[in-house]
Amino acid sequence: MSSSEKKHPLEAKLPISSRQSSSPSTEGRTFKPLPATSSFSLIDAEASTKSQWNETGLKAISKGEVGVILMAGGQGTRLGSSSPKGCYNIGLPSQKSLFQIQAEKLSKVQELANKKYNTSAKIQWYIMTSKPTRVATENFFEENKFFGLDKSQITFFNQGTLPCFDKNGEKILLESESSIAESPDGNGGLYKAIYTNGLLNDFKSKGIKHIHMYCVDNVLVRVADPVFLGFSISNNFDLATKVVRKRDATESVGLIVLDADNNKPAVIEYSEISKELMEQVDESGLLSFRAANIVNHYYSVELLNERITHWIDNQEFLPFHIAYKKIPSLNDQGVFHKPTEPNGIKLEQFIFDVFKDIPLNKFGCLEVERSEEFSPLKNASGAKNDTPETSVQNYLNLGTKWVKAQDALLSDDAKVEVSSLTSYAGEGLEFVKGKTLENLQII
Repeated sequence: MSSSEKKHPLEAKLPISSRQSSSPSTEGRTFKPLPATSSFSLIDAEASTKSQWNETGLKAISKGEVGVILMAGGQGTRLGSSSPKGCYNIGLPSQKSLFQIQAEKLSKVQELANKKYNTSAKIQWYIMTSKPTRVATENFFEENKFFGLDKSQITFFNQGTLPCFDKNGEKILLESESSIAESPDGNGGLYKAIYTNGLLNDFKSKGIKHIHMYCVDNVLVRVADPVFLGFSISNNFDLATKVVRKRDATESVGLIVLDADNNKPAVIEYSEISKELMEQVDESGLLSFRAANIVNHYYSVELLNERITHWIDNQEFLPFHIAYKKIPSLNDQGVFHKPTEPNGIKLEQFIFDVFKDIPLNKFGCLEVERSEEFSPLKNASGAKNDTPETSVQNYLNLGTKWVKAQDALLSDDAKVEVSSLTSYAGEGLEFVKGKTLENLQII
């Protein structure tokens, strides 16, 4: 072989098992809604049920048994920012970043649990970053004095990366002559990151039994949600997930379903469901398949200890999914360039692919009210949904709803911001009764 024919030492072919379509085929498979034994809705639940689960969750927090994993490896590139997305100021009257909002929610629920049970427990917060965001994230927390939390209760760790390939999967793209182009390994990389960063040992040493995991871009997320924890603990679930109700049949969201062929939970993408199933309604007139996935999960630490190595060592549970992307890399002439069209393949693993390993009686699905718990920041201003403006609107709408329920006095179009340090989920606002609140006031 001539020198001109020699392959670069970093070139390699995409693994054959990864050269499939980006999602597993659903052809010939049968899906059903999850049975009532695995799913429950908070939308019309009895107050006593919510209260019972809330107390169970608060008790677990007070005993130091709860850890929280925040998936925060993304940058705000769609928002016109190169900073970690959690640093983004969405435009609330308080000018708080996503990280600050969530840190204060964690602080508040910790306070509620300790006050109720006369304890001094701390919730351990594990923040998953990526190579491009790690330093900036840590610096942001340092500069903001960890938003009032104890530095010792926060652990930063990185998710892994995977090589990027050309569009044909024939060779690895190069970032330079001596380095390959890499990208984060997807939210499914969480499992390997937990294992390789020694978090299982940390859970054990700190007595953590329950993990709440969520994504940084949801401004309404209830961090360490005691109701969700209580739901999961009371039912002895190993893995549970929160969902919101689909807006309509055509909303582009993944759905939590039952794979009837193996009687296991699964997620199917919106592109995989037939029009017939998409529009099917149940006896109550609601969409039969309406459990929209929001990547908000509960894990028992016992499950992670037992199964995590099996998941990361077995591509049956964490297959690679293909995404065609614009990948900055060396072109055929060896010049670094930033393409304007997709030029290669990024590989990702999906966090929900392990659901099929969970027995149905150990899996729970909790439907929550979208307007109270889910408003993701995905798109720049001007998009139809999930923008900074919709995030602010939804955050203010919720706070305004809470104070109106306590008979605060507001003009019809006035909105107020309720700080996470003031109220976690609408509690503790009796002091506004009869008070006149100004538009965009912060309480």
